[in-house]
Amino acid sequence: MDKKLSGQVAIITGASSGIGAGVAKSLSAAGAIVVINYPVPPVKDAAEAVLAEIKAAGGTGITAICDVSRENEVQKMFADTIQQFGTVDILINNAGLQKDAPFDEMTLEQWNFVLSVNLTGQFLCAREAIREFLRRGVDPKRSRAAGKIVHMSSVHEVIPWAGHANYAASKGGIMMLMKTISQEFAHKKIRINSISPGAIQTPINYRDWQTPEALDKLMTLIPYKRIGTPDDIGRAAVWLCSDDSDYVNGISLFVDGGMTLYPDFTENG
Repeated sequence: MDKKLSGQVAIITGASSGIGAGVAKSLSAAGAIVVINYPVPPVKDAAEAVLAEIKAAGGTGITAICDVSRENEVQKMFADTIQQFGTVDILINNAGLQKDAPFDEMTLEQWNFVLSVNLTGQFLCAREAIREFLRRGVDPKRSRAAGKIVHMSSVHEVIPWAGHANYAASKGGIMMLMKTISQEFAHKKIRINSISPGAIQTPINYRDWQTPEALDKLMTLIPYKRIGTPDDIGRAAVWLCSDDSDYVNGISLFVDGGMTLYPDFTENG
């Protein structure tokens, strides 16, 4: 991979596994210094394993513990990163989770937990990143933009998902958060976009691809007839964070094999 992000500092939240880990590896391969965020001490070993793989491939980075739903922890993660590396160039706002339940059985705790991480966490991290981008401004030696944020959303920012009201609401919120702050800060040369993955082969949806039968059922939703990988998302993130996409601002980039094409209508047009 070309070193399109050489020397730039990237914080990737929720990067100890899945999409976050894949994006961290892709950004590192493109030359970025990566900060691999993880939320709680038991996950430290997984984050360190991702970092070890990155270092073995010649990359540079650190791990950082932070619960993105907690303002003081987010502020500390950014302050520590800036103290160590001088600035932050890229934020991949990836941390997210699910607590599924039928809507009439969903508890307030389940609702608040998902929204606090998936949406409030993205607000807190984006706010700290924008504050740093505004402080530093554009440095042409680093990038044509003052900074880049990629929000990790989902096809469920536009596709309703029965039984997952808290998750779908959080992703719809991410879409409007992204578009609104993109509009607000574009004149400061801050680029803010989203990646909206479809079905990606990660632990969070293991039951959807663990058996041939489950995978066959999943394929009915994907016109391209394959499940995505974290590397698919990583390559998209590199593009959105590089100067190759300098005129791209405020978009949801669907990386979904065509899931948002509503494949049920394939034979009924």
